[in-house]
Amino acid sequence: MAEEDEAEIYEGMRSHFPLSFGKQAKSLTPLESIHNATRRTTTTTTTPPKHHQQQQQPQKPQFAPNSDEHGEGSAIGPPRPPETSLRGGDDDDDEEEEEEELMIGPPRPQPESNAADSDEDDGDGSGYEGEEKFRIPISNEIVLKGHSKVVSALAVDHSGSRVLSGSYDYTVRMYDFQGMNSKLASFRQLEPFEGHQVRSLSWSPSADRFLCVSGSAQAKIYDRDGLTLGEFVKGDMYIRDLKNTKGHISGLTGGQWHPRTKDTILTSSEDGSLRTWDVSDFKSQKQVIKPKLPRPARVPVTTCAWDHDGKCIVGGIGDGSIQIWSIKPGWGSRPDIHIEKAHEDDITGLKFSADGRVLLSRSTDDSLKIWDLRQTKKPIKVFDELPNHYAQTNVTFSPDEQLILTGTSIERDSTTGGLLCFFDRTKLELVSRVGISPTCSVVQCAWHPKLNQIFATAGDKSQGGTHVLYDPSFSERGALVCVGRAPRKKSVDDFEAKPVIHNPHALPLFRDQPSRKRQREKALKDPMKSHKPELPVTGPGFGGRVGSTKGSLLTQYLLKQGGMIKETWMEEDPREAILKYADVAAKDPKFIAPAYAQTQPEPVFAKSDSEEEEK
Repeated sequence: MAEEDEAEIYEGMRSHFPLSFGKQAKSLTPLESIHNATRRTTTTTTTPPKHHQQQQQPQKPQFAPNSDEHGEGSAIGPPRPPETSLRGGDDDDDEEEEEEELMIGPPRPQPESNAADSDEDDGDGSGYEGEEKFRIPISNEIVLKGHSKVVSALAVDHSGSRVLSGSYDYTVRMYDFQGMNSKLASFRQLEPFEGHQVRSLSWSPSADRFLCVSGSAQAKIYDRDGLTLGEFVKGDMYIRDLKNTKGHISGLTGGQWHPRTKDTILTSSEDGSLRTWDVSDFKSQKQVIKPKLPRPARVPVTTCAWDHDGKCIVGGIGDGSIQIWSIKPGWGSRPDIHIEKAHEDDITGLKFSADGRVLLSRSTDDSLKIWDLRQTKKPIKVFDELPNHYAQTNVTFSPDEQLILTGTSIERDSTTGGLLCFFDRTKLELVSRVGISPTCSVVQCAWHPKLNQIFATAGDKSQGGTHVLYDPSFSERGALVCVGRAPRKKSVDDFEAKPVIHNPHALPLFRDQPSRKRQREKALKDPMKSHKPELPVTGPGFGGRVGSTKGSLLTQYLLKQGGMIKETWMEEDPREAILKYADVAAKDPKFIAPAYAQTQPEPVFAKSDSEEEEK
């Protein structure tokens, strides 16, 4: 018994001591719990109906006997990564994981046999199967906040490490995935032009500089850290011919850096011109492009873009037309391709395909159109009912150009929020709709090829942010780097010097003496200092005497109350009272009339018209 008691005492004392001595290792939060915290609640708005889900669930295990080791069979698209790839497994699983990591974005189209088999299935689950087929990274989401209004411009550098976002709150915020922690705060904030909205941002091919286009007439160039390198010159607004001006004379609408040349940029403006600039010389422009118009006028150019190789320039004109210029020796303002009345309203976004044969256009007429540049009489496909209320709403391709994505704006009477819509380029049909925000409109969107993450900017009049969609299974770096990095905890050894605030006017000794004029006005309002006499008795009086009793004597007040003194002037006609003295003044004048008695003629009054009419 004694030994058992000693053992219990030893165990009780042992519980108060640490298990090991020395520096303890920090407890790390597993990545799975971190990604579960950023997981989206609803991934798509186009979910399959219940009867399709019931058919799909029992069919999923049936693919295993017919498929081989890598999961190839009658299934549409590549399968999801195995669970063992996240925790570590056999060598075969590691090789399979490496092969899947090399593939970024949607896979290549399946053979015709698989396509034919898929056509036999029920067509109601197109949105459900589209996510499986194209592997859209939308399972998790983070938001880069900081703006107070809608985010209208977005630029991600080619390596995917830095993100630029411009807003209607006149600022540009810079985010660095490598330096951010889970707080997702920007490391720099810029205000290019005071009071001008940021409309476009673009990185240079080497990602060492970026272009900022705002509502002013001058574009600015910044280096990678946000330091101003220069701004382009503004033209003379009193010169009518735009080719003779040194720069834009009205607010800019868009701009983009040349995709190949690091010293050339393109800008468009409300003055009705497009201009190419040399970054090495901010005071001179390379070329001025005036769009072709049916009649001479200044029609704004709402957007502009380069093609994939920088050999063509496209501009969206305010009259709804799309004009394309090929850069060749001796080229001028005459467009090579002119699509008249391409849209019914302003064009907000244009995008070339990599082969230069397909052009995407987005407009505020709530439509997205796909054009074949070899035959531009009519578009290949028109997608309607895509609300667009912002002049910066763009359209873009997925990294392998199998998908087309664009954002939508919210409407007053609509129940849906801002959406990100995905369309199949080959089948020309809607693949999926992703709800980004229930109360904010989606303006800019981009699918980064190296990160395999989707960026979408959203906001309204009171808030704005950049939503980053990713999937931990096949996305790389970017949001995955910063979302698992916890902010630094404060140590007891940290010392922060509290600032000393100097306010000399807080003490009466250091206050400035008020002016004499104010002292004089204050003294006049004080009855004691100004020696103001007592005011006389106010109120109605009687007989020239002022008083509350309508007389200076008590007897007058009592007589009036008894009715012995009557105020006849209130009941008497003033005209008759004056005419009583007319005869006395004529017979016995006292003042002015005697001096003119001999020379003043007698007045002769005209007879009234009423008396003549009676006669």
